[in-house]
Amino acid sequence: MDSRKKFYITTTLPYVNAAPHIGFALEIVQADILARYHKSLGEEVFFNTGTDEHGSKIYRKAAEEKKDTQAYVDEYAEKFKNLAGTLDIDKEGFNFIRTTDKHHVEAAQAFWKLCDKNGFIYKGSYKVKYCVGCELEKTESELADGKCPIHPNLTIEEIEEENYFFKFSAFKDRLLELYKKYTDFVLPGHRLTEIRNFVAEGPKDFSISRLESKMPWGIPVPGDESQVMYVWFDALINYISTLGWPENKDNFEEFWGTAGAPNAVQIAGKDNLRQQSAIWQAMLLAAELPPSRQILIHGFITSAGEKMSKSLGNVIDPFEVVGKYGADAFRYWVAREMPTFEDGDFTWEKFKESYNANLANGLGNLASRIVKMRQLVDEKGPIPIGYETNASKNSFPDYDNYLDKAEIKNAIDLLWEKMRDMDMYIQKEEPFKKIKTDLPGAIVDMKKLVLELRTIAWRLEPFLPDASEKISTALDKGKELAPLFPRMS
Repeated sequence: MDSRKKFYITTTLPYVNAAPHIGFALEIVQADILARYHKSLGEEVFFNTGTDEHGSKIYRKAAEEKKDTQAYVDEYAEKFKNLAGTLDIDKEGFNFIRTTDKHHVEAAQAFWKLCDKNGFIYKGSYKVKYCVGCELEKTESELADGKCPIHPNLTIEEIEEENYFFKFSAFKDRLLELYKKYTDFVLPGHRLTEIRNFVAEGPKDFSISRLESKMPWGIPVPGDESQVMYVWFDALINYISTLGWPENKDNFEEFWGTAGAPNAVQIAGKDNLRQQSAIWQAMLLAAELPPSRQILIHGFITSAGEKMSKSLGNVIDPFEVVGKYGADAFRYWVAREMPTFEDGDFTWEKFKESYNANLANGLGNLASRIVKMRQLVDEKGPIPIGYETNASKNSFPDYDNYLDKAEIKNAIDLLWEKMRDMDMYIQKEEPFKKIKTDLPGAIVDMKKLVLELRTIAWRLEPFLPDASEKISTALDKGKELAPLFPRMS
């Protein structure tokens, strides 16, 4: 058994009813940044993502394209797997789960049985307004002119049938106790306030199954194959089935945690707040399992201030962004140009402007200059290669403080502040001139700059792994640094 401290992080699982979009690309990069950071601390990381493959939305989409449903989800799941490679997601500790996996199906049924045994599942009449886009029931107060604000192009459906229900109403007090115990249970803080207020109003029981005759694409309800599990109930269980639950108790407790020491961190969009921080936590309590430790909520990505949609023609393909600018450039934009916990805006013009200013003319130019000046000094033999390697890892304590709180933007902003200071130092001290006129002075300057660049490279690894490696390699070998980010015209 590995004795290292354990870190568990998971994204939500995107539906496979469309190709990967930039919103999920943002989420998986945020998770990877935190996973890489915790690896740098010597922790053993389990990073979970995957695909949500059940539900009426997928069943209908496959039928619309005249495809077998399993073949349809297989095709799209592969695209999401490819996205992880395209975005340079670290493979160590990485796990990709599909909700059609045999083990997940068995785990979901085992979870259902526990909730049922503990008295939190019952059968009742279900009549509700339903948005197939959200895969959620909607109250009148959640609709605008009779339509879902998130999916205004879809017709709200009215469903009436006999289904199984989850006794969500039984968990009001225990959820409020959870939020009180962990004051950072949801970040940012105003999202915790939002979910606390929702629960304080009194959670309502909700349907967790559908008639198989009407919607056959789902996991059969144990003991009643006339019903299949509601997609949200099934999909949320992936967070623990991925760990081998219920068979692998040791792995589950090491990474997910225990009742007294929960350990799991989840990343989700603001439209997932209720499902992740209230519904899923109630489900865990119903099954007598430990809660999550923290839910990190990010915002939406707009384009020139407008919601992205196919009809407006402003949908951004993450594969296209990476194809033009590289994975590090996209990761930089996620980390620094997108507010960590709030909405952000993407346009090609703004992306290119930031790329040229902060990567090509910023990091790339600074690193190249320092490596070149170091070579000129090294020709006279005064700076041993690698002298600064160990010392660099003890710098920038504020960086750790930020990432311990998942403040991704603040952490990378700190690195760019350090780079700005380095640029100002070069302008003031002019070591490129001292190399010819004052070698001892140039050596002092270059030891300082090389140490700081080494530290920058090491701290950049969670954000820009490729650039980080190239800078470190150039410093290790004392060789010229090829352009990291060619300027885009």
